[in-house]
Amino acid sequence: MTSSALPTSTPAEQGVDADGILAFVDALEASPTQDPHSLMILRHGQLIAQGWWAPYAPRRRHLLYSLSKSFTSAAAGLLFGDGLLDLDAPVVSYFPEFDSDISNARSRRILVRHVASMSTGHTEDTLEKAIALDPSDPVRGFLLLPPDEEPGSVFAYNQPATYTLAAIVQKLTGGTLIDYLRPRLLDPLGISPVGWQQFPPGRNVGFTGLYATTDAVARLGLLNLQGGVWQGEQVLPAEWVREATVAHIPTTTPFPLAPGEVPDNPDWQQGYGFQFWMARHGYRGDGAFGQFMLILPEQDAVVAITSQTENMQETLDLAWEHLLRAFGETTTESADADRRLATRLARLHLPVPEVASTTEWPEGTFAPTELSAQQQPSLASVRIRRDGGRAIIELADAGGTLPAPIGDGTWAISDSGAVPMAVCGGSDDDTSLRIDIAFIETPHRLRLSLDATSMTFDALWVTQPLRVSNTPLTDLATPTPIG
Repeated sequence: MTSSALPTSTPAEQGVDADGILAFVDALEASPTQDPHSLMILRHGQLIAQGWWAPYAPRRRHLLYSLSKSFTSAAAGLLFGDGLLDLDAPVVSYFPEFDSDISNARSRRILVRHVASMSTGHTEDTLEKAIALDPSDPVRGFLLLPPDEEPGSVFAYNQPATYTLAAIVQKLTGGTLIDYLRPRLLDPLGISPVGWQQFPPGRNVGFTGLYATTDAVARLGLLNLQGGVWQGEQVLPAEWVREATVAHIPTTTPFPLAPGEVPDNPDWQQGYGFQFWMARHGYRGDGAFGQFMLILPEQDAVVAITSQTENMQETLDLAWEHLLRAFGETTTESADADRRLATRLARLHLPVPEVASTTEWPEGTFAPTELSAQQQPSLASVRIRRDGGRAIIELADAGGTLPAPIGDGTWAISDSGAVPMAVCGGSDDDTSLRIDIAFIETPHRLRLSLDATSMTFDALWVTQPLRVSNTPLTDLATPTPIG
């Protein structure tokens, strides 16, 4: 389907200081731990700022990691609104085929509201244990793991909790999460085709694995900000939105802090709703490596961000420092500030590797060193070949061969193969070459160091992908898009 555009305005028209947004962009780019990919800001229901760091682009889907959970929450909310999901029903009641297997009393007392709010009584993530107990159905594996405490009494960020919530939705609806969400939520919101990883086949993972555009994140954020109403229609039940976006379980540090001491990651210490984090300002969905949907009711604003970072608290700190100050502030030079911001956002680009230009790419096949063999991916080889005047890199692993042109001082985009990539490289010295490969439907970038003398290479992830199971590089692309 083709999505209708969000209504647009300028920052000044919506009472926002564009220079504050510009300061936020500057701060993200200046930080050595931040690698932004996209930004969309809405105020009073109007899109006031948007930008993508090329080669990332508006229509390109992005792996959202745990921000997927907020879409799972919406699916559960729709089912709740239909009267088919009972928050106070035992989870095992939705899986009668497992009933005789689940003998632990605490496991049998886990309610739907507990899996929705990460308060199942377990004190740590149980994903690996659940899959080990039952690789064919992790729901059964999860229910076979006795909670450490009484359900509802303690928080733990526990992926099988969301997986189980998603499995309930899919069991009751007879299809995948996407099948259920497409006519009920994605189409009404004008969200373009998405893809969602499955495990096992036929079941969307729920807690991660959703590939969607930044625009989709912004629209779901706006829907929640508006109490489930979209263009005058109640799409998501208002009662669910109210319940999902307040704290149901504390997430505070379990030990006392010294006077004046600030907890690590304070925005993760504010409580948890139904697949939403409470924050120092508003609430949010978020995903590993800097995928954010910030919903700010006091400011009547939504901020959608995709990025690559391992310091997500810094992203939020910068947002609170610069964006909160920008909301409600305008200056006599507001129109000029709007123009400065629009110009800057139109010119965003991902930094290229700091290497010298080279036209003498050595042709041949490079073998992994012992170092790279200890890392993911388990690349069998890297090959450089010429195609006319262009150098082509080929990555070979268990999933096959991925070819892409190498950009010289710029990102060369490859969209024709199984995995969209952007590649840039050059010379480190007389015999060493560096090639950066951005897998542009994910947050991840792979850095290759090639030695032209020994014909070997080292591989290093800037941020290493999180996997549900061992999968090849071909997994770093949108599963078959639906919509």
